Amino acid sequence: MALFKKRTAGKPGEWYYCLEHKKVEEGPDCPAKNRFGPYASREEASHAMETARERNLEWETDPRWHDKAGGEAQDPPR
Repeated sequence: MALFKKRTAGKPGEWYYCLEHKKVEEGPDCPAKNRFGPYASREEASHAMETARERNLEWETDPRWHDKAGGEAQDPPR
C-alpha cells in the first residue's frame, strides 16, 4: 500500500471530459492523461470531442504545416 496517494491536478468547479469513462466530470476525478479540460462549463465539456475533431481538421488542413511546392519543407510558425 502506498503511503502517499497521488492526487490529480485541478480544482473543483472546473469541468473535464473523461476519455476513459466517456463522460463529463466536475473536478479532477481522473488522471490528466485520461481527460480533456478544464472547461468553464458542463456544456462546453460535453462538446470536448467535437471541439477536438474541429481543431484537428483545422490543423490538418493548415497550409503553414505542409510542404512547399517543389518538396522543400516549410518551418512551422513560431
